[in-house]
Formats: sequence, C-alpha cells, structure tokens
Amino acid sequence: MGRATTKSDLITAAGGNYEKLEVLISELTEQELSTPFDFSGDEKKKEAHWKRDKNLRDIFIHLYEWHQLLLKWVSSNQKGDSKPFIPEPYNWKTYGAMNVEFWKKHQSTPLEEAKNMFEKSHIEVMKLAETFSNEELFSKGVYKWVGGSTLGSYFVSVTASHYDWAMKKIKAHKKNCANM
Repeated sequence: MGRATTKSDLITAAGGNYEKLEVLISELTEQELSTPFDFSGDEKKKEAHWKRDKNLRDIFIHLYEWHQLLLKWVSSNQKGDSKPFIPEPYNWKTYGAMNVEFWKKHQSTPLEEAKNMFEKSHIEVMKLAETFSNEELFSKGVYKWVGGSTLGSYFVSVTASHYDWAMKKIKAHKKNCANM
C-alpha cells in the first residue's frame, strides 16, 4: 500500500505496521537485544539516526516522543493556542538536534518502560485519529494551523511511516548480528 490518503487507509496502515513492528520485536533473540546497534560499517547509512540510536529502547523513545509531538500539537491548536508541530527552538531544518535531545532525555529510561510508553502513546494517537472525519484528516485547508499539508499526513508520518523506519533499522541490526 502507498502512503495513506484516507482515514481508512491511515487506520489500516498504522495498525498494520504497528503489528508488524511488534512481531519483529517479539522475535528478537537475547543476542540481538543485548548487542548495541552499530551501523558504522555501512557507508550507505549516512543519516544521523544511524549513529544516534544504539538499542531498541532508543527506537521506542523516538517513536514515543514523535507521538507526543503530534498529541500536544493537535491538543494545543484545537484549544486555540497556535503552536507549530516542531516546538521552539527547533524547526524542520533543525529537528535532528531535537531528536538528539529526546535521545539524551531518555538514556536512563529502562527498555520495558520505553516499550510501555510507546504502546500507550500509539493507542492515544490512534484514538485521536478516530475522532476526525476523513475530510478533516485528508482535505487541505480544513485547519489553518496545519499549513499547506493535511492533518492526516502528520498522523501517517508519526505512525505508519515511522514504524516502517523502525522496522528497517531493526532488520538492519538483525542482519548485522547474524554476520558477527
């Protein structure tokens, strides 16, 4: 399925990728769980996140924090408190630094707690998505605070697309562990 453009597709893609991610995680061996992520040997993996995230907890936290961005953004704007999606002092050009701050903030968060935070926030995001109509999610111009995009595109980004990102990273880690 391509990127979701309807509420139904969003719910299906987000739920489906969430389930796939959960299955992939449940199949990790003790070795894969205890081995730090290291993608330094792959020249194709140049983006900052390949160096940033060192374990499954870091992935859960990244997903959780992006869920929080969406939840807080929608809540604030629905109350009439105009806020950008990316909170100050960050913006779309500097959000990599924000991601590093999320990472630093949670270095003492235990894996199980990070997993629970992620699972809970996924449910919250999905419940919030359900409160909007297809038109509210995927028609441009419905909410001035969304800008030139659609509200649904933000939901897709923090769920289905981000879960896909997480699965790619975990699969690359599994491949690295198999080659040790």
